[in-house]
Amino acid sequence: MPPIHGKPYSPESGDRPDLHNILFITLDTLRFDVAVAAMNEGRTPFLKQLLPDGRWEQRHSPGSFTYAAHQAFFAGFSPTPIPPGKHPRVFAAQFPGSETTNPETYVFDAPDIVTGLAQADYHTICVGGVGFFNKRSPLGSVLPNLFHESHWDWELGVTEPESTRKQVELAVERISLVAPSQRLFLFMNVSALHQPNCHYVAGATEDSVETQKAALEYVSSQLSPLFESLQQRGDTFCILCSDHGTAYGEDGYVGHRLAHSVVWTVPYAEFVVTRVN
Repeated sequence: MPPIHGKPYSPESGDRPDLHNILFITLDTLRFDVAVAAMNEGRTPFLKQLLPDGRWEQRHSPGSFTYAAHQAFFAGFSPTPIPPGKHPRVFAAQFPGSETTNPETYVFDAPDIVTGLAQADYHTICVGGVGFFNKRSPLGSVLPNLFHESHWDWELGVTEPESTRKQVELAVERISLVAPSQRLFLFMNVSALHQPNCHYVAGATEDSVETQKAALEYVSSQLSPLFESLQQRGDTFCILCSDHGTAYGEDGYVGHRLAHSVVWTVPYAEFVVTRVN
């Protein structure tokens, strides 16, 4: 197949997400500086080819850990552009007094965009990754239960070095079972970047910027079959972003669920992948 390139999303010219299938991938825990460094070093060639202008946009996350960030995402509050201002949102749940919806915003009369898309006759699929999508507890079921179908197993989780390959294989399989005429909303939470990620560097015993960079290199190498599958269905509006970053010792901090620039600054991209015949 020819190389897959994302076309910039342009609502000003009449582009709307509801004209397309929709893909939303969260690269769980990916730091903005790691994403940029990996791309500049040539370690994520597929992502560089895919993203418009071959670069990540720097944004602020609405949450400092997975559950909080995804509750915001599914309510229509994706990561916020850095420059000051009232930035219009792509999706929004109906909310009186909202100052960040405009005529181009896809607004749902629903508590979340997943339910709203289902009401708009999308088939909704969740391919889980980290623990908040594992359905092994009431808390781990809240987010995946929003979808028509949701999937999780240990091989998709944070301890499996081949998790992204297996997530993509599962997603491609599920896509193939949906009628071509049925619009699709596919959400995937990529777990490989979350701790532990030291297994992506031989001999490493602790997570670090370098091990997360290696994890992203692996993730980038596994995504192509997913986009090839979606291209067969039609045009797809895509959001790729991180839900939050994580600290590896900066200012004494380790982990996330805290207020630090390495946690709240995340990579973001939105674009359209067009159909191939």
